[in-house]
Amino acid sequence: MSARNPTTRQRVKTVLRWVLTAFMVGAGVNHFVNPAPYLGMMPDALPAHLALVYVSGIAEIAGGLGLILPATRRLAAWGLVALLVAIFPANLNMAINDLPLETTRIPTWALWARLPLQVVLIAWAWWFTRPARSEASPPEAVTSSPRRT
Repeated sequence: MSARNPTTRQRVKTVLRWVLTAFMVGAGVNHFVNPAPYLGMMPDALPAHLALVYVSGIAEIAGGLGLILPATRRLAAWGLVALLVAIFPANLNMAINDLPLETTRIPTWALWARLPLQVVLIAWAWWFTRPARSEASPPEAVTSSPRRT
């Protein structure tokens, strides 16, 4: 397939990349606009809660924007995978300790359901660490040559 005529799979992957980009940038911006819910999730063992909320917001924005350009896409995707793994303990902390989101009480089942969703986000970001089919090397042609003796 030529770059001008992408396959359905490539189109779907492109749309889902843009959805992930918008989601990550939006979530990252929200760390600055409304940091309180993120502060409430932070495990007590971690220092500098507000700084960590801001750093994770910056990382989400940078990772989301990095998915846009082919030159930064794979590195950004790996960064998002690392970030999502790093923030998993905050989501686990929220579920274990039945923490509210600011003043909103979240049902216990929903707190636990967020954990597999985090795994889905990790897999989604990981998908973009793989080279696109158009970037992958074409399979080598198999040729049969006469055997020399």
